[in-house]
Amino acid sequence: MTPWLTILGIVPLVGAVAVGATPRRSPLLAKQIALVTSLVVLLLTLAMCVDFEPKGDRFQFVQKHDWISSFGVQYAVGADGIALVLIALVAVLVPVVILASWYDADPEAESSAGTDGPPVPERKRSVKTFFALLLVLETMMIGVFAATDVFLFYVFFEAMLIPMYFLIGSYGGPKRSYAAVKFLLYSLFGGLLMLAAVIGLYVASARQGLGTFEFDKLTQMEFSHSTQVLLFLGFFIAFAIKAPLFPFHTWLPDAGAEAPIGGAVLLVGVLDKVGTFGFLRYCLPLFPWAARELAPLVITLCVIGILYGALLAMGQKDLKRLVSYTSVAHFGFIGLGCFAFTTQAQTGAVLYMVNHGLSTGALFLVVGFLVVRGRSRLVGDYSGIGQVAPVLSGVFLVAGLSSLALPGLSTFVSEFLVLVGTYQRYQVAAILATVGIIFAALYILLMYQRTMQGTLSAAHEKMRDLRLREVLAVGPLLALMIVFGFYPKPLTDIITPAVTHTMEDLGVQDPAPSQLNTATTEKR
Repeated sequence: MTPWLTILGIVPLVGAVAVGATPRRSPLLAKQIALVTSLVVLLLTLAMCVDFEPKGDRFQFVQKHDWISSFGVQYAVGADGIALVLIALVAVLVPVVILASWYDADPEAESSAGTDGPPVPERKRSVKTFFALLLVLETMMIGVFAATDVFLFYVFFEAMLIPMYFLIGSYGGPKRSYAAVKFLLYSLFGGLLMLAAVIGLYVASARQGLGTFEFDKLTQMEFSHSTQVLLFLGFFIAFAIKAPLFPFHTWLPDAGAEAPIGGAVLLVGVLDKVGTFGFLRYCLPLFPWAARELAPLVITLCVIGILYGALLAMGQKDLKRLVSYTSVAHFGFIGLGCFAFTTQAQTGAVLYMVNHGLSTGALFLVVGFLVVRGRSRLVGDYSGIGQVAPVLSGVFLVAGLSSLALPGLSTFVSEFLVLVGTYQRYQVAAILATVGIIFAALYILLMYQRTMQGTLSAAHEKMRDLRLREVLAVGPLLALMIVFGFYPKPLTDIITPAVTHTMEDLGVQDPAPSQLNTATTEKR
């Protein structure tokens, strides 16, 4: 069997080394190597997806090698349907980000390329370091989704922080240092809680004679209820911070606003998914009793996050902070689907992870293109941009409509599945969450109206429309949003079997039809 996951992890690292070895005076060569490397990873990922059998074994492309034998730690990787679609999301977004971030580390080159206005004064920054960090981050993101050893997962979970910290702190906005430190401190706090839970998990397994971190073996073990609750909370809080789920979300608006656009796309589009992925991969299968008992509390937090995030988004004046707050609401929907304990809801949650990465990634990109041209992140500084930049305006509209889950675009399918699946167990929560859709329409359409429509200001009369490079960057995301909006079956066929296994580990079945529905069916 081809070791796809190991190959996918190694290729970006090799590319990062090659980028780092380029002469400092050849930034274009560093960019070209990074882009080619990311495209190779994308092609390899597509080949892996073709090789994946949805009705085959739960984990495929499995590799296991002893790492720290005395503690039962292994280099163990494998992909189920949930991990596969998220790895594919990584492979799609990284080349998009590299292409969109072509001038993020060298604003002078950006100005010479024809961007409106003088270059923003910046301290000299290394172009090759920026693109090498993106490739290292790609390896870490693939590794965290592929790991089937809990300790290995923890290593990748923490290692992701390093390249993202430097991307924000070295290449971000005016408050980059504050945002980077806040991101790091929140993440380290969650990581410490997870480390304690990982150690506790090993100790608890050792008492049963195993002493292992292997996922398959841990799911077969039974822990006491008190142990489950403590370990569940350790993992859950770490994942809730990473997601971020209300009330652990406060680092995201700062990090999303100050990160370079490419970094913000990967931060919100992929890194945050590690939290919701962790809910499904670890919290539910390893601690089923605790998950079932604490689910109503988590559902409550998710509903609050949906409404709270949407309301705060409507009040934002900063474009990047507005998009960041929309993600707080979206992650409320994803968390809702994870803990509703129905096949429809969990399938919708995983699908939402993918579609959110596409839609919010596109929204962040187009906001970044607008900010680069207008030299401002404030909504009030723009008006009537659609008159001089119709392509940018059109892309903005499609990305925004996908974010508010318009039928025909991919996010609608996932949001619909989450709400229908949630309603089967938590009717009140599903109804309240539906209100968030109305709020989403308000904050997206108001943002679009204020920036793209109205009277064109004199300062933006000569604003340029999207260039070919920018269209090539955002175009694939728009195409995927439309394709999966009308035909999500390729994704759901991969996701559903993995969700079924998760439900079995959890010891929960889909609710039976109500007696009223049964009687009505029989009458018909």
